[in-house]
Amino acid sequence: MPTQQPLASKDAALFRQVLKCYEQKQYKKGLKACEQILRKNPKHGETLAMKGLITNSMGKTEEAFTIAKEALRQDMKSHVCWHVYGLLYRSEKNFEESIKAYKMALKFEPESQQILRDLALLQIQMRNYDGYVETRKTILQTRPQLRQNWTAVAIAYHLAGQLDEAENVLVKYEETIQGVAPKWDVEHWEACLYKNRIIAESGDIKRALEHLESIAKNCLDKVAVLESRAEYLLKLGQKEDAEKAYRVLLDRNPEQRAYYAGLEQALGVKPDNRKEAKYIYEEYATKFERSDAPQRIPLDFLEGDDFRQAADTYLQAKLKKGVPSTFANIKALYADNAKRETIFELVHSYYEAQEKETGEANGSHAPSNFRLWTLYFLAQHYDHYRTRDMDKALQYLNKAIELSPTTVELHMTIARVYKHAGDLENAMKKMDEARNLDKSDRYINTKTAKYQLRNDHNDDALKTMSLFTRNEANGGPLGDLLEMQCIWYITEDAESYLRQNQLGLVLKRYQSLWDVFEVWAEDQFDFHSFSLRKGQIRAYVDMLKWEDSLKSHPMFSRAALGAINAYIKLADYPVLGQGAMTNGDAAKYESMTEAERKRAMKKAKKESQKAQEKQATAAAIKKDDKNKNAQVAEGEVKKEDTDPYGIALARTETPLEEAWKWLRPLLEMSPERLETQLAGFEVQLRRRKWSLALQCLNKAKELAPEDPRIHNLIVRLRHAVNTLPAEEVFNPPESKQLLLDEVDKVLSKDTDLLKYNEEFLEKNKGSAAHTRSALRINALLKPEDKCVTPLLSTLESESTTLEEAVEGLKLLIDLRLDDKMYKEQAATKFPLAKAFKVTKQ
Repeated sequence: MPTQQPLASKDAALFRQVLKCYEQKQYKKGLKACEQILRKNPKHGETLAMKGLITNSMGKTEEAFTIAKEALRQDMKSHVCWHVYGLLYRSEKNFEESIKAYKMALKFEPESQQILRDLALLQIQMRNYDGYVETRKTILQTRPQLRQNWTAVAIAYHLAGQLDEAENVLVKYEETIQGVAPKWDVEHWEACLYKNRIIAESGDIKRALEHLESIAKNCLDKVAVLESRAEYLLKLGQKEDAEKAYRVLLDRNPEQRAYYAGLEQALGVKPDNRKEAKYIYEEYATKFERSDAPQRIPLDFLEGDDFRQAADTYLQAKLKKGVPSTFANIKALYADNAKRETIFELVHSYYEAQEKETGEANGSHAPSNFRLWTLYFLAQHYDHYRTRDMDKALQYLNKAIELSPTTVELHMTIARVYKHAGDLENAMKKMDEARNLDKSDRYINTKTAKYQLRNDHNDDALKTMSLFTRNEANGGPLGDLLEMQCIWYITEDAESYLRQNQLGLVLKRYQSLWDVFEVWAEDQFDFHSFSLRKGQIRAYVDMLKWEDSLKSHPMFSRAALGAINAYIKLADYPVLGQGAMTNGDAAKYESMTEAERKRAMKKAKKESQKAQEKQATAAAIKKDDKNKNAQVAEGEVKKEDTDPYGIALARTETPLEEAWKWLRPLLEMSPERLETQLAGFEVQLRRRKWSLALQCLNKAKELAPEDPRIHNLIVRLRHAVNTLPAEEVFNPPESKQLLLDEVDKVLSKDTDLLKYNEEFLEKNKGSAAHTRSALRINALLKPEDKCVTPLLSTLESESTTLEEAVEGLKLLIDLRLDDKMYKEQAATKFPLAKAFKVTKQ
């Protein structure tokens, strides 16, 4: 309880008005009321606390903390003051300090529902399950009449792994219910399904089935009941009943592949002999003629004549109907050479038959859908990386366009063919032509923007995206894309700027992506209370599990690897933090004369300034109209972006520590990805964290022992250890001797590294990836060797792809080796690729 004298009735009414103003976001009015109270009662702690809370909401965080501390000094025993102090820390995402403040508040007001709820929210947010159990039990004891409090305790026990206790809580509440709950009581039957899930997770499948049967009649989520029942029957070995259960599910949804897999298991079909399941799919293909799954799934396991017959039926049906995604549906089968050949033979036979028909008809009939989509399929066949032939792909597409000039998919595929040929500029133009055929299609619009970003036309991409964004939003089209968390665009934009070495904008975009994932994690706060209030328990628990693995999402991994790459560039070439500069120029910077350095810096700064001025001009055009129609709360302050071009981010003095911030969640959430361990090695080697670098190397070896990049890491680590300075500092438990012993296990200290590298190159001659790895090591050990012959020889290999050839060119540029011959030879092999065009001086 507060130690101060209570306010006079008039001031107390004014204080209640302060609380109301805060809740309604009328901050200026609330602040004015606080000042009015404080004029009469300058040392009133709770009013000072509310003033601090309102001040924080107006964007003045430092001032708010100062006021809140003063409030605590004036009234140390006020639960309001401690609660506000906790809320301030929560707004700063310092949850540990916030929890401490809430616990202090509870000492003085142990039954405050609001403080208990706020404490519980933070505990579940931080996955402090034991604390969450205790807090929820306290809330339940104070208000046992609310069902959501019982459910919350059950969830707390469940998440803490105490399944028996979770079930007991739900059972105790059910015992308080008189009679049978009505069918419309969604919250009750949802809790029953949740209880059933807990029983199943405890391993007692038989009891879970019995319980499910008892509640099935009244549960409104019929699909969940049927799916759980089929799963339980299968696990209990009751295969006849399981078969019936899966057939009921398939009658409801014949497109669900998981149901077919369950039915196969129920019928005893062995995974290594799935041909036995052929009759199942024939039955459902006949029963549901319009369903895709029963016709497509058999293509995965059928072979020989059976496959040919099934593929013929499937392909003809799709192509005659005019399904544009036909090739996308079956391209997974291209991994099997025999199936790939069969598919091509079938579709090509359709094409030949149609050509013959057309010749006999002498153009008297209108072109059929079948002919159009057959041509389209063949074009995609020749654009596939396993069967790539650009000329034939374009030939078939041009024929198809003659039949139907306005079909968007045909023009999009032409763009894709040019992209795969390495002509990104032409690909971008063709995709834009496709977009102009249907300007109302958001998909083709975003596809065009993506191609523009791949060609490093960032301004054009943003202009294209602006056709479907709220351009009056704060920050214009880009601001709207950031607000809408359009992560594919932000990622592509960052990768484009990374190719251009505009590291300020690169890091700015990646920081935006980091913020998006942080917002997703913080969004849980909205559901901790909402889900309990609405009774959506199973979905809530699933969401928590998804959030726990949020940073294992492929888009986060992609963004993290890009950000790490950018910070490594900054660590290797700090000059890149001053402005855009090619890797080659940045690498030459250290060996330049003072005059050359000045010229290079001047050029980089000029280019960077130009880009900034261009964007600033575009932003200024919208400045007058900004927020014209925006409705914001009174006194609410929008945070200004003080570093819109990422200049401060690029000028960081600790790029490797920033890279470590991105790397840590990757190592925690995606340790089985080879790229994670490779990035970890690069960062830790530069941080001179030898044991951590060695850990990443050993894990990478375990994941992909034959990957050529592993050779690169091994030799570099051995070389780094061999050349360790005498004054190298090791932090316990690390020691130099321990490091030497561990690295010796990877590669002996007596190994002649040059010879070891030459043997590696000789053993893997002809492989582009192995050759690049060996040349990088050669440049490290013998920098005077400028021979590029091994890399040129890889271009003669049929297995060398365009992507590998481009990586070879990047290597030559990075190592500052002559690339003229390489470009000429690569241009012969890949004539459309713009990367190998020799720039005329």
